[in-house]
Amino acid sequence: MNHNEQVRATLGGVLTDEQSKAWMDLNLAHWDKHGFGVYFLRDLQSGSFIGRAGLRHADVEGMLDEIEVLYALMPEHWGQGLATEAACECLRIGFEQLRLQEIVGFTLPTNLGSRRVLEKSGLTYERNIIHAGLAHVLYRTKK
Repeated sequence: MNHNEQVRATLGGVLTDEQSKAWMDLNLAHWDKHGFGVYFLRDLQSGSFIGRAGLRHADVEGMLDEIEVLYALMPEHWGQGLATEAACECLRIGFEQLRLQEIVGFTLPTNLGSRRVLEKSGLTYERNIIHAGLAHVLYRTKK
């Protein structure tokens, strides 16, 4: 997934093997520290990898205690409602199991597909932000 140009077009570009390992290490450390994080998504019939989704701590303009819902799918699974389904399940876990009070999501302003996923999942636009040196739109939902 981290080598796929279509997937990574809105996620900062294709990652090298070293960068992918660092990303994985960071996410595994998040699980160890917080007890939640990113899940890998697999097709129920074939078991093949289709993407990832989850919750993690995110720095939103200096607010380090924000919890972000995130999702990314392989291109052949786009447009099937799977990202929305995954995001909704992550929100359910966040509110029901983790007892979070609010969850954010953010994406590039031009990533209309991701914006639609956030909106269909119940998040509402809050404001424009700068994340990773780029303009993003911030969405939020509360319990």
